[in-house]
Amino acid sequence: MSVADAAKAVLLLWLAVLLQATLLSGLGLVSPDLVLVTVVVVALMRGAEFGAIAGFAAGLLLDVATLSPLLGVSSLLLATTGYWIGRYGETTGRDRSHAPYLSVAVATVLVSFATLSLYFVLQQPVSAQRVLFHGLPGRLLLDVLLTAPLFRIARRLLRRQGMLERTAEVRLLG
Repeated sequence: MSVADAAKAVLLLWLAVLLQATLLSGLGLVSPDLVLVTVVVVALMRGAEFGAIAGFAAGLLLDVATLSPLLGVSSLLLATTGYWIGRYGETTGRDRSHAPYLSVAVATVLVSFATLSLYFVLQQPVSAQRVLFHGLPGRLLLDVLLTAPLFRIARRLLRRQGMLERTAEVRLLG
């Protein structure tokens, strides 16, 4: 990947963190996770390594921007998400039309459960009912709705010319 492509991805992630921390954080319980959707889209297009680095940087920037008392939780979750969605994009899913929507939906659900689990392990007060039953359905819907415009923007900014060739699809033996 060229330096210009990396700079475009960094700018896109920085804008997502800025919008998430300023505009979307005040919406309350049901607000879209713009940073998660952006990390998923970038990881899907650029692969596992770039997705993990982008997720870590975006998560750390988001934690610092929102003055999170648990610095690094978002970095851990977004880096892991970026890596696994990047692997999915490298192996099978990048060229399929449903891949961005499926990736965002799965990532939203898994990150919600992982956040709840990490808060439990770190002994932070959080209501599972509020996170899973009141917040998750609305967030899932809003994240999937944000996928199409963000994927179009990212596809325009991050053209495929600098990418590595797509690896062969994974086939199960047996």
